[in-house]
Amino acid sequence: MTTELGPFARTRRWMRDHPLATDAVLALGALVSMVVGSFADPHGAHGPTFGTRTPATFSLVLMVFGAAALVFRRRRPRVVLAVTIGLSLLELTTGEPRAPVAMCTVIALYTLASRTDRPTTWRVGVLTMSGLTAVAMLSGPLPWYAQENIGIFAWTGMAAAAGDAVRSRRAFIDAIRERAERAERTRDEEARRRVAEERLRIARDLHDVVAHHIALVNVQAGVAAHVMDKRPDQAKEALAHVRDASRSALNELRATVGLLRQSGDPEAPTEPAPGLAVLDDLVDTFRNAGLPVKVMVQLGRPDVAAPLPAAVDLAAYRVIQEALTNVRKHAGPGASAEVSVVRVGGSVEVTVLDDGGSPADAAAEPPDEGGGHGLLGMRERAVALNGSCFAGPRFGGGYRVHAILPVG
Repeated sequence: MTTELGPFARTRRWMRDHPLATDAVLALGALVSMVVGSFADPHGAHGPTFGTRTPATFSLVLMVFGAAALVFRRRRPRVVLAVTIGLSLLELTTGEPRAPVAMCTVIALYTLASRTDRPTTWRVGVLTMSGLTAVAMLSGPLPWYAQENIGIFAWTGMAAAAGDAVRSRRAFIDAIRERAERAERTRDEEARRRVAEERLRIARDLHDVVAHHIALVNVQAGVAAHVMDKRPDQAKEALAHVRDASRSALNELRATVGLLRQSGDPEAPTEPAPGLAVLDDLVDTFRNAGLPVKVMVQLGRPDVAAPLPAAVDLAAYRVIQEALTNVRKHAGPGASAEVSVVRVGGSVEVTVLDDGGSPADAAAEPPDEGGGHGLLGMRERAVALNGSCFAGPRFGGGYRVHAILPVG
């Protein structure tokens, strides 16, 4: 909102809040000006002289009615213009000497031009100028080329032009204000959208990190508790895996929370984001937890195929991580998994299969097709890259996760 400054700010606010009173003051000023002007003789020996002529009573009545009509100029601009044109025509055809009643028409024409469109302004302005000027030239004792007749044409033309200019300026300012308000709303909506997207991204990353590592810690801790008395060496090995998994989880959580706590722009990470380059390390953690995993990666010839974009590489890694975590959590004992990453044309297809293990001894039911946060996160990652992700039971038992990630 624009803040008005200067000594007349209070007056301008009052005029905006009381338009009828403002128009009444303007009408009174126009009446005084017309009455004073009617006592002046424009044809004096040395220019206009005052007090050398007196207006007729009928002319004074017409001036009063014209000024009274101007009080409603903003409420009924067309009606006021029609009334003032009629009063001006009466004065031009009957007044002797003539009084400046046409000034009411000038003000009314300016008001109409400032509050309507340009075509209407041109049509009404031309009709008003030509009509009043023609009547002034053809009636009365003055010759057609008299200054008073030319003055009527000039004043009405300037009124129409000035009103159109004011209307154009108001429209321009309103357009600028509307664009500024729209830009501010768009900026706020964009900021909220970015915040929501960032919250989803952080939630996905935290879920992937916590679910994967905690699942491995849970499995290895159970193994250690089971073999602690009979096979302490195997228990020690399981506890070592617990320590490694917990350390990895803490490091990733520390890095994520550290980025969230920074007040300014986050610094560039010192370690690369996980991707298919460290897929073997990821698979080894599951193998150490007792889940046999077969891996097949075929991204094309190294000298022909371009490296995957970072976003696609990370999404493929997270999909495999979450899918294997679900296998370890929900499949029965003795389950095995197969992972394949194949580049087909302009997309990378990631598939994770499991055989379901022994359903009779399964510790938990497999996830339903609706899925939890993990399945939802996989789908969101794929959709963010204009891809797709399907997860559901396999015919004959087990589960299948299939993601298509466009490279372009």
